[in-house]
Amino acid sequence: MALVAILAVGFFMTPLRSRAQGGGSSARTTCGDEAGAAYGVVQIDTYPRVDLELARTPSEREVGLMYRETLPPDGGMLFVYTSPSNEAYWMYHTLLPLSIAFVDHDGTIVDIKDMPRLTNPDDAAEAARRVYPSEAPYWYALEVNQGWFVEHGVGVGQQFVFCLGA
Repeated sequence: MALVAILAVGFFMTPLRSRAQGGGSSARTTCGDEAGAAYGVVQIDTYPRVDLELARTPSEREVGLMYRETLPPDGGMLFVYTSPSNEAYWMYHTLLPLSIAFVDHDGTIVDIKDMPRLTNPDDAAEAARRVYPSEAPYWYALEVNQGWFVEHGVGVGQQFVFCLGA
């Protein structure tokens, strides 16, 4: 289900860089009373919140949301990088239509794309023809149910604050 970062010549997946558990950025904040729960909040009047699953290691990012049949309405997966990334995402083995926000180091959304479900999610050639790169380098990629950003009035230039848990 989840997207796999690619952009490898010949459609081979490249391993993704991992984020150090203790690493931080200005988009990251302490979690307060919810010390174990990872979430993101958009800094707009309605403060829409996404409960996050984290993909920090290469193996977590490789699997992402693949094979999942459901995702909670306000749930998502945050792919966390240790340096700016330009990797594209794809929908190989992804059963859900998703939207993705690419977020820079300070929490600013630099790009948002809708990623429809493939006709055949198990077709690597079809997936490789439909990749989703960001318009700018990013430190985080946030996948949510398709339409979540529009539904909550979230757009490019707005800010996320992430609580990445313990």
